[in-house]
Amino acid sequence: MSSLQDLIAQREALDKQIAETRRQEIAGAVKQVKALVTEYGLSAADVFPSSNGVKAMKTSAPARGKVAPKYRDPATGNTWTGRGRTPLWLAGHDKSKFLIG
Repeated sequence: MSSLQDLIAQREALDKQIAETRRQEIAGAVKQVKALVTEYGLSAADVFPSSNGVKAMKTSAPARGKVAPKYRDPATGNTWTGRGRTPLWLAGHDKSKFLIG
């Protein structure tokens, strides 16, 4: 049965071997890609298509415009669009009585 120190040493040796093998495989892949790019005369836009030739970044959802209020509290003039949490002044009441226009 191996001791803890033996297992840690084995893991460190494997980590080094993994890193070296990965480095070698990446170098080989880059060499292959460069050869293909040269052979076919490809550009970055050919390999990584996007609107401007640069790798596209993820974008967030488009911003929404403001929403007009649908309800108004006659006592305070506070309004609510009907989205999100129901305000306390409207909770438990008939919403139709607070509709705007």
